[in-house]
Amino acid sequence: MRQRAAARAQAVTAAIHPARPGRWRQATRLGLLLCALLLGAAGLLWHLNYNDGVDIGAAEPVAADTGTLARGAYLARVGNCLACHTARGGAPGAGGRPLPTPFGTVYTSNLTPDPDTGIGRWSAGAFWRALHHGRSADGRLLYPVFPYTHTTLLTRADSDALFAYFRSQPSASAQWPAHDLRWPYGTQAALAVWRALYFRPGEFRPDPAHGEAVNRGAYLVRAVAHCSACHAPRDRLGGADWRDLSGGQIPGLGWYAPSLTAADQAGVSHWPEAQIAQLLRTGATAQGWASGPMAEVVFHGTQYLNDADAGAMAAYLKQLPPPASAAPAPARASGAPATAGAKLYEQHCAACHGAAGEGVKDAYPPLAGNRAVTLAQPGNLLQVVLHGGFGPATAGRPRPYGMPPFTLVLNDTEIAVVLTHIRTAWGNSAAEVSPLQVLQMRQASSAGVR
Repeated sequence: MRQRAAARAQAVTAAIHPARPGRWRQATRLGLLLCALLLGAAGLLWHLNYNDGVDIGAAEPVAADTGTLARGAYLARVGNCLACHTARGGAPGAGGRPLPTPFGTVYTSNLTPDPDTGIGRWSAGAFWRALHHGRSADGRLLYPVFPYTHTTLLTRADSDALFAYFRSQPSASAQWPAHDLRWPYGTQAALAVWRALYFRPGEFRPDPAHGEAVNRGAYLVRAVAHCSACHAPRDRLGGADWRDLSGGQIPGLGWYAPSLTAADQAGVSHWPEAQIAQLLRTGATAQGWASGPMAEVVFHGTQYLNDADAGAMAAYLKQLPPPASAAPAPARASGAPATAGAKLYEQHCAACHGAAGEGVKDAYPPLAGNRAVTLAQPGNLLQVVLHGGFGPATAGRPRPYGMPPFTLVLNDTEIAVVLTHIRTAWGNSAAEVSPLQVLQMRQASSAGVR
């Protein structure tokens, strides 16, 4: 028995030991292959993110002539730069405005010529690299809340004009809190991966199928005004097709930016170009009114468009192709809630918006046939009813009428039934609003998501 057991043990040992060198060699090969893949991925990320070739140390004079400064001021206004780069109560352009995102809060940077906290030591090349490649003067990758995904299309001449304008502004020293982003979203490694997925430096190329006006409008929409920063649908990582204008939730704000191509949302292909330009310049037309974040865009930005550029943007937006397929019609609500909603409407809304939702010309928007009322996503409507608001005060409409807040006047159920009535009366057709949706918007608003 002992002899058989010893022989069996020797056989097992002989079977195992010859295989060990083979297993080690296989593991070594796998390890080397994994290291090679990691090094290759790191090299690719470096090439995509840091190999921009911009000489930011080159001594380039900053233009200070009247024409360049005026051009920079115009682009900064139309691009709505100071609205983001000015904190409430802070110096214009000194940064510090908190911008909420799904990943945390980012604080905007100082664009004034302060040498320590602003761009006083930047070169024109460094500024161009920030706009075109999304890298700061110190080489860091910038967070995409700064829309370099769009400003990458700006011409070098426009970048230099913006730089000259910001360098001409009063200097303001400003220290702001560090960005507050959940790990790993605030790391340079995560930014490098995100950029590899969603960003490539580019340049604007006119479409030969369109004329000069449409191409100028495309440049303004895509690069200067960066419209798809709000109007593009984003995925869970905040990435998007930056040419897409089919509508999307605005990150961190709780507002929905409607599709600029769909006729049942904010598409304007059936509008006269003059009315599109009027909406951009004044915030209101017979067919539509700007509210929420779009009112801010008009107030700070598009109201300053010159006639030619307003017409160019209108021409571009008008020719956008409609979506391939229309969304299914929403189910209509009916029954007792609609009756209760009609009574609440008569009590709180009819004095301004009319008994039949017809509105008052140049004062209060109509609700009958209003696309903003019948959007599939009722979030914008809930924001307006809960918190009220004003349209933008513009040169063409200096004293807009406002909407009072009803957050303390009506409870969740009352707001739900009156909105359901508005979305289904006078020929409107949209899904009902539930008390839960009202409650969720209240909670989001109390958490600072506006």
